[in-house]
Amino acid sequence: MSKKLESATGLYLEGIRDGNMREALDKYTGDRYTQHSTGVADGKEGFIAFFEPFLERTPVRDIRVLRTIEDGDYVFCHVYQNLNDGAAQWVTADLFDTDRNDRVVEHWDVIQEYVAPTASGRTMVDGPTAIEDPERTEANKRHVRAFYDEVLLGGRMDKAADYISGARYDQHSPDVEDGLDGFVRHVSAMADRGRPRKYLKLHHLIGQGNLVVGYSHVQVGGDAFAVFDLFRLADCLIVEHWDVQEKILAPEHWNNSGKF
Repeated sequence: MSKKLESATGLYLEGIRDGNMREALDKYTGDRYTQHSTGVADGKEGFIAFFEPFLERTPVRDIRVLRTIEDGDYVFCHVYQNLNDGAAQWVTADLFDTDRNDRVVEHWDVIQEYVAPTASGRTMVDGPTAIEDPERTEANKRHVRAFYDEVLLGGRMDKAADYISGARYDQHSPDVEDGLDGFVRHVSAMADRGRPRKYLKLHHLIGQGNLVVGYSHVQVGGDAFAVFDLFRLADCLIVEHWDVQEKILAPEHWNNSGKF
């Protein structure tokens, strides 16, 4: 495990799961800790002020880092949380920026309630976890960025088949069925219900081998969301998708500069 990956996962597992917040912060964060989880203020003290009551409320914490991506200074973690023996279950997507000493200096996250069953019959978090095809990293990132530009941001649903495999597209988004057709039907159904889904801006895109993740500002009807989309690619096409989405609260509810 690299030092920057150790820093990101250490904050999660040692700091939150194991409850050793101060030790983990001292060990894994840098000279600053800029926060974009809107309920948490910047800095170590902001982290402690938020998570001390959380640790008291949730003495039983099953937290699993399922997938990670490391790209340059950035680390992404795809996480499942089961709190107090199933009283609450969450899926979290976290992006960390690190400094030249591989310590965390900035953090973005999105958290969504774990939903079961899903439209595809898969879970929100199952499926492959291993990084494969490291030599394809840059090509896969270009492919996914073009998918954002042309389909998600550009609205060209007729171009979706240029990026998503028609043979197999495994879906983990709770309301979307498997397959390219399932994706297209979902987008159409959202529009028909008066809640069209429009990607407004792609803020971050990182990748490692066959996994690429994007972090976006998305409008769904009249509501704004922060969304992480995680894609698995094979043979130059997207073959699997997970997402985590969170409604963005009004600025008066923020304890920092906001989700992005």
